[in-house]
This record gives sequence, structure tokens and C-alpha cells, in this order.
Amino acid sequence: MDFGDVHGTAEDGWEPVRAAFARNFGQRGDRGAAFALYHRGRAVVDLWAGSTDFDGGGPWRQETAQTVRSATKGVAAACLLLLHQRGQLDLDAPVGAYWAEFKARGKERVTVRDVLAHRAGVPALDVPVTPEHALDGVSGARAVAAQAPLFPPGEAHGYHAQTYSWLLAELVLRAGGRTIGRFVAEEIARPLGLDLWIGLPPGEEHRVGRIGDIATPPPPASGGLRARAKPAVHDAYADPGSLTRRAFAAITPLPDENDPAYRAGELPASGGIATARALARFYAALVGDVDGGRRLFVPATLTAARTVEADGPDRVLVVNTRFGLGYMLHSPSSPMLGPGSFGHPGRGGSLAFADPENGIGFGYVTNGMQKNVTADPRAQALVRAVRECLR
Repeated sequence: MDFGDVHGTAEDGWEPVRAAFARNFGQRGDRGAAFALYHRGRAVVDLWAGSTDFDGGGPWRQETAQTVRSATKGVAAACLLLLHQRGQLDLDAPVGAYWAEFKARGKERVTVRDVLAHRAGVPALDVPVTPEHALDGVSGARAVAAQAPLFPPGEAHGYHAQTYSWLLAELVLRAGGRTIGRFVAEEIARPLGLDLWIGLPPGEEHRVGRIGDIATPPPPASGGLRARAKPAVHDAYADPGSLTRRAFAAITPLPDENDPAYRAGELPASGGIATARALARFYAALVGDVDGGRRLFVPATLTAARTVEADGPDRVLVVNTRFGLGYMLHSPSSPMLGPGSFGHPGRGGSLAFADPENGIGFGYVTNGMQKNVTADPRAQALVRAVRECLR
């Protein structure tokens, strides 16, 4: 893709990021995407290109937003941490102190901290919920509360791919008195001026492009990326009885992510909708003042968010993963900018994170979903370009 096909701006010194973004279309299969970067509280990169829909459609515009799948989890985690910061939620209290029904079937000692760090032991459901029940605001939470742990809570960790929605949403409701979508709108999106929603308002539907799966392009014949072995998570996902497959299929059948009803639902594990600009600005506001304005986390909360809570074999993703309180941490399986980075990828492409040491807020969204859970090659090309600019 020629630079003329890439819209937006990259300030002086950030040209390698623009070049990497353009190459994602020519070499790595992007159909429509946007990338934004904040550096020390200022927007320095804001780019978009391609079509608003993965299979064609109109041009991606500056205001185009997309479903970002699990990149939503980082926004959702901030809700619980803000409640903790305000003294409304104790991270070391049992979940049952706020949500009495959750204590059933051996989950009495599961703490809020365990939930955030994927140690709650309920990454899957014995009886999956339907898409309709997943979105009704009641059935998902009831199912998780009634579920027996699938591994010892607090003693191991496994990625709660879908059940994270109901765990976090119910805790925000019980401790904060608002749905998580309303909390995000009132406490995060509105104060920071973000085009970001957990539960898309009807008036914004026209801005959202369609996402879908696309083939991963083969590596170049020479001088390019090396072919990688198929990740173990793909084999595990192919086994209908595996915990991996069951975790991702806690909603069965899989919902249509382009359905307006799905977009309007409040699923904080997977259903958030955002622009790249909003995600970058959100993470910038976690680690510092943005445009001289509001910072979301006080220093103690920031430290807690990125302190290692779970590290090692992941019962669901079947690789070693590292989690802080609701955030993936920089690791070989989920590379970000450096050891202090924290954030969250979205399955198939999106990535958003902060790097406090460099004052970075990073946001990449795409409508072309490739077969990966973490370490998407398009997002990683942008990470490398940012790293180059910071040298």
C-alpha cells in the first residue's frame, strides 16, 4: 500500500510506524485497520486505511470503530480497579462478599483478585449459555455462580475467555451499583472523550464496520518473516472436549459479532467497540495525564495493575502466560513494548497496551481476524516500529 492510501498523521520521528502500518496491507493481509499512539500524554500517530468491512464496503474513515474482542478486557478491568481505588471494592475480599450466589460449589474462597488474574477456576461452563442468554444481563452470571470450579481456585490460572464477561460485569453491578456499560460510559469514556463502548448505543451503529475471519498470508519466500509452527492452542481448540475449546465456547453457538443485538450487549470479555484512538488514549490515561487532563490510575493502582499475579502454564491457552490484575503482561507469548508493558490483545488481531516507562498508549484495531490469540503479526510489526522510534 502506498503512503497515499494511508490516511491520518504521524509526527516527525514516527515515520517508521506509518511505513509499518502501510506494509500490513501489502504483506500481512490487513483489509481495514487503524492505529493510534500516545507518547507522554500527546497523540503522535493517528492512522487509518482500507475498507470499513472485512469483505469490502465503504472506506475506513477517521470515526470508524470496530469490535475489539478481548481487548475489551483491559477496559473492563479498569472498572474494578477504579472501584478499588475509591474504596468501594476490596481486591482481597471473597467474591461472595459482594455476590452471595457465587459462593456455591466450592467457590467460597475465590477473591476478587483471583477473578482479575484468571485464577477463579471457572473459565468454562458445564452447560454453555445461548447467545440470547449471554446478552440478557442475568443468565450468564447465574451460570457462572452455579458452576463448580474446573481447577483449584487460586492455585492455578487459565484464561477466562468468555466467563470473564459475567464475573466482571456482576462485580461492577454489585459493588458499584451500575452496569459495566454505564460505568465505562460515565467514568471512562465521557471524561476522556473516548469513542469506546461496552454496549453500543443505537445512534452509533452506523460507525461500526463488520469484522470477519480472513486467511493468514504466507510468509515471504525470502527475506521476510519465518514460518512459525502451529501454536499448541490451535490443536487444543480443535479438540471439542478440551478446556480450551470449552472456554471459548461458553456461549454456544458462537454469536454473530456483527449483529446489532450483540453489539448492544454488555459483554466486557469480548464485545467492546472502539476506535484505535480511543484505546490508545485510554491506556495513556492509565499511566499519565492526557493533554494536561485527567489521569485514571493513582500510582498505587498502576503498580497493582501490572504486578505479576499469575505466571506460568495457562490451563486454557496451553502456553505460559503472565497476568497482572486484569491485564496481560509483556511475555514471549504476548509481546508488547517491554518488561513494564501491560494491556490486552483481542483474538484475531486487535492490541492495546500501555508502557509507563516510555509514556506510551498503544491502540490497533482491525476488521480482518486472523488465526491467533496473541502476538498478531500486524500488531507486532507496529510494536517493533514504535520500539525503533524510541531508540
